[in-house]
Amino acid sequence: MVLEGNPEVGSPRTSDLQHRGNKGSCVLSSPGEDAQPGEDPIKYGELIVLGYNGCLASGDKGRRRSRLALSRRPHANGVKPDVMHHISTPLVSKALSNRGQHSISYTLSRSHSVIVEYTHDSDTDMFQIGRSTENMIDFVVTDTSPGGGAAEGPSAQSTISRYACRILCDRRPPYTARIYAAGFDASSNIFLGERAAKWRTPDGLMDGLTTNGVLVMHPAGGFSEDSAPGVWREISVCGNVYTLRDSRSAQQRGKLVENESNVLQDGSLIDLCGATLLWRTPAGLLRAPTLKQLEAQRQEANAAAPVPRGPQHSGLPQPSPWPHSTRQTAAMGLRPLRARPRLPRLGLPSGAPRSAECPLCRLVGPYVPLWLGQEAGLCLDPGPPSHAFAPCGHVCSEKTARYWAQTPLPHGTHAFHAACPFCGAWLTGEHGCVRLIFQGPLD
Repeated sequence: MVLEGNPEVGSPRTSDLQHRGNKGSCVLSSPGEDAQPGEDPIKYGELIVLGYNGCLASGDKGRRRSRLALSRRPHANGVKPDVMHHISTPLVSKALSNRGQHSISYTLSRSHSVIVEYTHDSDTDMFQIGRSTENMIDFVVTDTSPGGGAAEGPSAQSTISRYACRILCDRRPPYTARIYAAGFDASSNIFLGERAAKWRTPDGLMDGLTTNGVLVMHPAGGFSEDSAPGVWREISVCGNVYTLRDSRSAQQRGKLVENESNVLQDGSLIDLCGATLLWRTPAGLLRAPTLKQLEAQRQEANAAAPVPRGPQHSGLPQPSPWPHSTRQTAAMGLRPLRARPRLPRLGLPSGAPRSAECPLCRLVGPYVPLWLGQEAGLCLDPGPPSHAFAPCGHVCSEKTARYWAQTPLPHGTHAFHAACPFCGAWLTGEHGCVRLIFQGPLD
């Protein structure tokens, strides 16, 4: 087989309430001020978009890419809540016109709004993620279609917010990263309209949810060989954790989960209703296999029986399903039977039959090319490529395959499906993956 391979909103004297602290934050990305000349900046972590296997179909370009490292900026750009104002509507437009003042506006009625001013926070860096290509967005994310690739064309309507979320990273050890729903727009504002879910908290402050929400799942046991999927939660604008709403855009919020936080962990998943991102910490990435290791594993497997290296992205049509045996195994390398021509590799060479007989279970079915999962950050361990996702045929270690096959990823307003992390194809069959049997040459 061959592995294919802002201005002042009002003076504090007119405010009904002032509050200070770090219950909500937001920010924008770059290299660090404490790094010495020639040294690499301190890295907080990396965001990996599921479904692209290491590179966008059109290529990684600028802020639109499949993977982004968040590093300490030359100068802190974090913000934290400062003062809250109760104002009438005529003052809202004036308050939101000052681009030098970050603020969040909560519209309660046509005659009543609450605006929370944010002030500079020298202890954090802010990074913003969303669909918008404006300069304040550090990581431009587009919708990923099931089966791989981006949703394209004029009829494809995105469900990802232009200013989907923001991540605040502490500039000092242990460099904690926290996620918040919504990002600041070009006017340095977050605007929650009258129809958006919003409420006053028990301590008198304001909080709310974005239209399609920002969901987060922290894995149980960390992102390692012993990992298990966690529970999906929704993150509010102020970083509080809630159970999921009845549907993605329902106006009634879920219940507050007081014993959980918005701190990102190695392996945390972030769903933006159209794309899912994986957060990896620098320590976690040290345990992941390197591209060099993956290539060595591919060559070792191909030395026994060939598997094509294949595309590094998911922009190609998805192959047909494997013929599964009752033992949930797949043979890699097919022997010639009943005058069928011998195929030197798994795949669909020119003129090759589209079906063949499995040498183990004798089941006749369609061929599926095996592609090596080349996004190393999605792997839980550096184990050998022993399993393939069904039906797409992406190959990885057993621990990696079983973890993702058990992880439900959000789809639409209330559905969840397990999917291949390398191409986004929905998994099928009882287990979602099959064990590979490496069969050497017969002659």
